[in-house]
Amino acid sequence: MPKPIHVAVGVITSTNEYQQTQYFLTKRLDNVHQGGKWEFPGGKVEKGETIAQALARELKEEVNIDVFSCQPLTIIHHDYGDKKVCLEVFVVDNYVGEPTAQEGQQQSWFALKEFKNLDFPKANEAIIAQLITRNL
Repeated sequence: MPKPIHVAVGVITSTNEYQQTQYFLTKRLDNVHQGGKWEFPGGKVEKGETIAQALARELKEEVNIDVFSCQPLTIIHHDYGDKKVCLEVFVVDNYVGEPTAQEGQQQSWFALKEFKNLDFPKANEAIIAQLITRNL
């Protein structure tokens, strides 16, 4: 049985001019696993990296922000059938730079209430449930 893919995920937040929390999402490219779905940015933890190092590296590579600090949100184990993942998810609200997708994918800021209109990978449903529960 293949080992789960260990992934660092950043729930990047910002507060708009109306003091409402918004979340930065990117849309997976069509040619990748779970392509065409919206996701919280992040990526694989490389050998020898801590989860914090992986999160900082991935968010710099994917959306060009520098993370100063973050808070753990949840850990999710999910089996897609063709692939297993272990997502370590962090709320990222202390960073420098304006998140901008660096790999040609779509991007946008969304309010939590808008998530119901978006298509997410199945594993992300647990992240969204946590955000609703915590009302972040």
